[in-house]
Amino acid sequence: MSLAALPLTIIPFILYNLLMILGVDLKGSLVGDGITMMSGGTWIFTWGDLLLLIGMVVLFIEIVKATYTGTASMIDHGLSMVVFIAFLVEFLLVSQASSSTFFLLMMAALIDVIAGFTIGIRVAKRDIGFGAGDH
Repeated sequence: MSLAALPLTIIPFILYNLLMILGVDLKGSLVGDGITMMSGGTWIFTWGDLLLLIGMVVLFIEIVKATYTGTASMIDHGLSMVVFIAFLVEFLLVSQASSSTFFLLMMAALIDVIAGFTIGIRVAKRDIGFGAGDH
């Protein structure tokens, strides 16, 4: 099995659990008291924000990966479903996972599953080309 078959949405899942085990406060700032902006406001970048940023980057890569066809992409789609189920089970059963950050990461995993299958079907349909009128 190649690395292309591994769903990258597992990365924020593992990082969240690692931070949870280490007892890191996800609402805690990464940059001290925050960054003073030109407007005078203070921007506080938290651990949860970092996880969401990683989740968005990973989701983008997964959507790009969904445009490729082959055995690895089918395995990736199936494993993406497993990652989403792991997110869902942990969200429902683990008290530390009942946060908006974890919920949004879980939604990114769900979007990965839906987009992966939708894009995969569309790409396969294009590759097969059943008729001149099918687009």
